[in-house]
Amino acid sequence: MFEHENVEEQIEKIYNLHYLDVYRFLICFSGNQNDAEDLTQEVFIRVLNNLSNKARITNLKTWIFSIAKYVAIDHYRKKRFSSLFTDGFFKQIASTEKDPNQVIEQNETKQLVHTAISKLKPTYRAIVILRGINECSIKETAEILQCSESKVKVDYHRALKEMRKKLNMDAEEVMGNAN
Repeated sequence: MFEHENVEEQIEKIYNLHYLDVYRFLICFSGNQNDAEDLTQEVFIRVLNNLSNKARITNLKTWIFSIAKYVAIDHYRKKRFSSLFTDGFFKQIASTEKDPNQVIEQNETKQLVHTAISKLKPTYRAIVILRGINECSIKETAEILQCSESKVKVDYHRALKEMRKKLNMDAEEVMGNAN
């Protein structure tokens, strides 16, 4: 991996390369900015604690996302959210390129999509976040979730189908509004 560098430089590089993707995954999974920040910190603490086990790490990105998945699931189990996405974070996102009515409409649509994602069963939710929002490949998603690539394809298709029913939108529109 980073054999010639000291541990601090290794951690800094790993953190800088993967922080934003991990944070984005966790904000979508938890729906709360503060929780996502705490969970992201927990992920990188676990990465630091297990970095010495390099022998079993074949793909750094999928290994980090596997840790993030377990951190998110642990958090989800502890809190048992009734609703995973809060209004506050997504309402703070504003575009300077659109007029206020477009921003309001976009935020409402985004909220509907995130609410629909939050109502998916956890395996579907994780696949939708990884594939649709974080744009992980099928192979990466399968490695992160420790399942087959065909299961990822089938579950992603089923999750989008379920969301389309709830939202009455096509698949591209659903994922376009999630970001």
